[in-house]
Amino acid sequence: MPTETLTQPHATTAAPVLTTTMLNVDAGAFMLDVEQAAAAGTALHQRYANAEPFPHIILDNFIDGALLRSLLDEWPSSGERIGYERSQERLKFEWQPVNLHTPRLRAFLSEMISVPMLRFLENMTSIPKLIADPHFIGGGLHETRAGGHLGVHADFNIHKPMNVLRRINLLIYLNDDWAPEWNGALELWTRDMSRKVHSALPLMGRAVVFNTDLDSFHGVPDPIACPPDRARRSIALYYYTAPEAGLDAVPDRTTVFKPRPGSQDKTDWQVMRRHMLADWIPPVVYRALRGNPKS
Repeated sequence: MPTETLTQPHATTAAPVLTTTMLNVDAGAFMLDVEQAAAAGTALHQRYANAEPFPHIILDNFIDGALLRSLLDEWPSSGERIGYERSQERLKFEWQPVNLHTPRLRAFLSEMISVPMLRFLENMTSIPKLIADPHFIGGGLHETRAGGHLGVHADFNIHKPMNVLRRINLLIYLNDDWAPEWNGALELWTRDMSRKVHSALPLMGRAVVFNTDLDSFHGVPDPIACPPDRARRSIALYYYTAPEAGLDAVPDRTTVFKPRPGSQDKTDWQVMRRHMLADWIPPVVYRALRGNPKS
């Protein structure tokens, strides 16, 4: 199967996927409609469930474009936290709501963890009882600057403060006039890392939703080549469930980077060693060694 590259808007609908009602235009306050969101999720379920290489969907015109563009007026220019500066990840910055002091961005992030959004995602993915993350651990506003990249990886799976299992990623892009030659496409790879299946540019209003499994490999591995006055901007949101049997039988994984076949990508040996210890040492001992006793 050839790689599908999405450069221009794909499957654009006449109206946004999710309907918004403005409550206060100046403050950027809005609400999603729970019935409309639930119905939209149901309508997209088969497309999501049948997607390869793992359940996912790429949606253009996800939420009102004017609303998304208004967020850029408040996009921060300082106070960012860099995730890492290493071979696997460079020049990628993030902000959580605790670092934000403007009404539109805070209102938007708040509505993204509301009941209508949960109903949309539950119906589309068939994963019940989703839990939003009020901490926005690893999420919030993301920005990758010129020269930056994020290697192909599978995400961390356990939210330690809430003791829940990560299940869904939602990425919303905010980049007008993004040129293909600037790179920045999100790549989805097969579970065995043998082949890239999809490549989607981070176009304004585009959203990507996918199951977060231990082998749902994705990334932005090619260095961003945008002009210095531009950056790749997105909003990242993660959703969880609380397994009835608890998390004792669930492997504890941080972000796992994988080198692409035939590339110069580097293996993250530090993480590999950590996971080997986690798999061989009894969980209660491992948690004690990590300074993370079970609450």
